[in-house]
Amino acid sequence: MTRQTFLQGALILILAGMITRFLGFVNRIVVARLIGEEGIGLYMMALPTLFLVITLTQLGLPVAIAKRVAEANAVGDREKIRSILVVSLLITSITSIILTIGMIIGSPFIASTLLTDERTVYPLLAISPIVPIIAISSVLRGYFQGKHNMKPQSYAQVIEQVVRIFFVYIFIKLLLPYGVEFAAAGAMFSVIIGEFVSLLYMLYQFKRRDSNKKRNRIFHYIRSSRDTIRGLFSIALPSTGSRLIGSISNFLEPILVSQSLAIAGLTTSMATKSYGELTGYVIPLLFLPTFITHSLAIALIPTISEASAKNNQAMIHYRIHQAIRISYASGAIATIVLLLFSKQILLFMYGTSSANYLLVLMAPFYILLYIQAPLQAALQALDLAKESMWNTLIGAFMKLLIIFALAQHPEFGMSGVAIALSTSVILVTLLHLGVLNKKIKYQIPVKDVTKMISLFFITFFVGWVLKEFYMFTGSSLIMFAIVNLILVFIYIVFLFLLRFITKEELRAIPFLQKWIR
Repeated sequence: MTRQTFLQGALILILAGMITRFLGFVNRIVVARLIGEEGIGLYMMALPTLFLVITLTQLGLPVAIAKRVAEANAVGDREKIRSILVVSLLITSITSIILTIGMIIGSPFIASTLLTDERTVYPLLAISPIVPIIAISSVLRGYFQGKHNMKPQSYAQVIEQVVRIFFVYIFIKLLLPYGVEFAAAGAMFSVIIGEFVSLLYMLYQFKRRDSNKKRNRIFHYIRSSRDTIRGLFSIALPSTGSRLIGSISNFLEPILVSQSLAIAGLTTSMATKSYGELTGYVIPLLFLPTFITHSLAIALIPTISEASAKNNQAMIHYRIHQAIRISYASGAIATIVLLLFSKQILLFMYGTSSANYLLVLMAPFYILLYIQAPLQAALQALDLAKESMWNTLIGAFMKLLIIFALAQHPEFGMSGVAIALSTSVILVTLLHLGVLNKKIKYQIPVKDVTKMISLFFITFFVGWVLKEFYMFTGSSLIMFAIVNLILVFIYIVFLFLLRFITKEELRAIPFLQKWIR
């Protein structure tokens, strides 16, 4: 099986993430244009319930699988790897079936009582069959990650988005005449088809690459699964705790927001529309660079796991710092562009700039989100998932507390929700850094912190000058693209001048290897 280095694996995931993020935005634009703010609100209010059920289904196993497979692969223990796969698939299959049934039965109560909008029952019911599909896919992703082979899941991501875009337009057009709630359900169903085709591709890759034919030993692995289960759940349970806290927090968020906005005097329709603007327009833009940080986090887990097993502290520190440096570099330019051109971006993409104030309010704080994923991956790889879980709990508690405290006041409204989300991001990131400093004495060098600050403000100033030129030329879409390309080029030059990118990282790019010595 093909094995990639940390940077090569991360690069493959980043390229796939870039493509899928672009396709995802195309999909989101199509949905937004067809069903509007209210339809987006129904769509986004149903998603946290799905994420909660998926978290309960996976039980944190993808991270545990990647770590344990990497460890077993390092010593050539193929039997251990097969045992991990069999036990993981059995656990996720059983839990996914139970939770899917529970989701179908509980959807009417969730929609009418918790989300205060009965129309969300249709998206909830439409998305429920996806749970078993994602459960099996997550096990295969963990397996390939542990094998240091990031290609299958990268290709699967692209396939899923292409299929989803193809079907989302068809389903929305077919169902929109019956009501916006049915159109939102159609958009949800297109997600199921995309995930199913993606799963079929990963199963094909697994069957093609795994030449072992010992199918009759499945029951042997199940009977001797106690050690495997113990090894998986020593990592999976704390990881599940972190994801469960995040999922429960996201599940409670639209409930608390809708209830608080109702106290503030907004109607159900207006509350749904406002929440749709935040979660459907602003949050996706803020999360745009996370395909890079998430890719780095995925590649980081098996790499740090192996370094930790060899007690190579220098390599652990180097990889963490490398991931933070690249994550910040990708996030800083996105933050600058969003701050300078928030109104134009919203208008060009969604045809409305009503959420502009939320985007400007949140963007400066979300720069810390971009280094959060590698930090959490490092904690999990170092068997510090329990500490990560507590950090997530603290952040989630503060988010919900601030939402309740601010959103019910008319002078804050959705701004209170934005403040709550930003506070949670800042708090969790700083807590993760604190744990790494305490456990392995890791800290970001002062010299690099100075570089980060300098990079941001120098680029922001250049961007401000370019924005003035852009406004003077008439604010066309073509000129907008040209100005931003110039800004990105100047930013890349600053990255090299400040040595944010090294020769080693450039050598990881195949077509540059022969040019860089």
